[in-house]
This record gives sequence, structure tokens and C-alpha cells, in this order.
Amino acid sequence: MLSVVIATYNRCELLIQLLRGLAAQDLSADKFNVIVVDDGSLVPVRPAIEAITWPFAITIIEQKNAGQAAARHAGLEAVMSSDVVVIVDDDMSVPPHFLSAHLAYHERGYDVVLGHIRPSLELQKKPLFERFHTAQIERFAVDMRQHGVTIRGANFFTGNVSFRSAAYFRVGGFDRSLAQSEDRDLGIRLELDGAKLVFAEDAYTINGSDHTSLDGWLRRSFRYGIYDSRIAAKYPKVRYVDPWQFLEHANVAAKPLFALAVVAPPVAHRLSRLAMSLAAELDARGQEDLALKGTTIAYGLEYFSGVREEAGSLRGAMDGFRTYLRKKG
Repeated sequence: MLSVVIATYNRCELLIQLLRGLAAQDLSADKFNVIVVDDGSLVPVRPAIEAITWPFAITIIEQKNAGQAAARHAGLEAVMSSDVVVIVDDDMSVPPHFLSAHLAYHERGYDVVLGHIRPSLELQKKPLFERFHTAQIERFAVDMRQHGVTIRGANFFTGNVSFRSAAYFRVGGFDRSLAQSEDRDLGIRLELDGAKLVFAEDAYTINGSDHTSLDGWLRRSFRYGIYDSRIAAKYPKVRYVDPWQFLEHANVAAKPLFALAVVAPPVAHRLSRLAMSLAAELDARGQEDLALKGTTIAYGLEYFSGVREEAGSLRGAMDGFRTYLRKKG
């Protein structure tokens, strides 16, 4: 049996659109079931779901808001007996072959299938920071398609992924103490456990993200620095998961700014907003490429401010950097 787990929060309309896509799958409806975990939505999704007759078995779990890791884990606990679990974000839409494509890779022996996340047809109407993330995903897809880049556990993202249920519980499942990057953390443990990973461009979803708050995006960027630092501390021998690697590989012109974020986070917060203002101006003038570079700088400023926050002090951050250099050899 294949199970689909969807954690949702305040996205009833998008969720129903996703469920309608699952109802139109070319995989027989008796071959899969769906678990929806309502993570404390202000307007519960149960009435809207139960107002529609679905061709597949569907279970609704309701809980107080506890975050994506806890919500998805609750859904996975409800389908422990399933062989394969697909996790998909509640803001995605799916093609008719979505589930059969995922299943085909598992039948070929893969343990973790990272499905492609395609941009919305209305991408240009999305905020600049949403287009920035889309550009990152597309760059990853190009690397997979053209350059044969090795997939690592840290590439694991729960917007569109499937894995074997037994492997999930064997490695301990999502770390519910992580408010962000919990998918990255799980992927690292699955890789260390010996999971065979594959990128599946044909098992795609289309991203319908409704994020519009720049303040919210900046806060998330900051928190990624915090939680990526915590993950690096969990796996001290795995060099590639260390957040300092991003500083090493950053554009030469951006490195001093990211270093400044570690030294003086309050200044970095002001600079990140300035960078986004300049990026928005460039975007309005039709210079999207330059605007996306400005967005990258804003993200890095917030990210390394988060790294400094988790380190606790400048000395702590420098100790972390020296530790990274020692791991690098």
C-alpha cells in the first residue's frame, strides 16, 4: 500500500485543489490512501473535505499547531504499515501520473525519491523571494539533469518526496525539536542509514505557494541559519552539512557581507532589507537576474546572522568556523 501524507495549515482552498489532483491519479484509488493532518488551522479543514466524496480512503487528523515536523510525523504514525509514503506540501498541484511515477522508482529499488518541484505558471506574479527559491530549485534540477551531481541526504525536501516507511521509523523519523530544516535532517539520517536516493523529474508537482510576507521570509532565512547550525552539531563528522560551507562557496563579492553578518547581526538585518529594496527596484526595471542576486545577498545576510545567533557569541562563531576548517582538512 502507498500512503500520501499532507500536513496543512490555513490553506483549505489549496488543499482541496491538491486532493482533487490526487482523485484524478492514473493509479487505482484502491492502491493508495491519504492522510491529512490539520495542524491547528484557524478554520478546520474537515468540513470542506467531508463535503466531497473522494475515490480513495482519506483520514483526517486534527491537532493543535505544533509545526510541520510534528504534523507529518503524526500522519506517518497513522500509516506505519504502508510500504511507501509520499509527502507533498498542501500548496502543490499534481499531474495524473504523480503517484505512479513515485511508485515506479521504488519498484526499481530506490529508497528515497526526490520529486521535482516545478514553478507555477504564474511565477512572475509571485514575490521576488519566491522566485529566488524557484531559481534555486531549478538550478538543482539542471545539476541533476546535465551534470550528474550526486544526491545527498541534505537535498531531501518534503515539498515532494517519497520514502520507505520502514526506513523512516528505523532512523527515528522527523526530529520534532527542529522548527525548520527538519526535512534536511531526516534526509541526512536516511543517507547515513544507507538509503538509495534518486531525483525524479517526472514525479513532479507544481508549486502554488501563497507566501507574500517579506518579513516572514526574512525571519525564515534567519531561522535556517539557526537550525542548520544545530543539524551540523548533530553530525560533526559530516562536513558537507556544515553551514560554513555556504560561506566558502559564496561569490567573492558577497563573502565580506556574510562575514559582517557574523560580526554584527544588527547591521546585517538592516542591510538585508536594503538589499531587498534595491532588488525590488531592479526587478521593477526588468532586471530580474540582478534582482535575484540581490535577494541571494539578503538571504545570506539573514542566514549567517542566524548562524551567529546559534553560536551565542562572535567567539563561538569563530570556534565553529575553525572546527569546519579542521573537518575540511
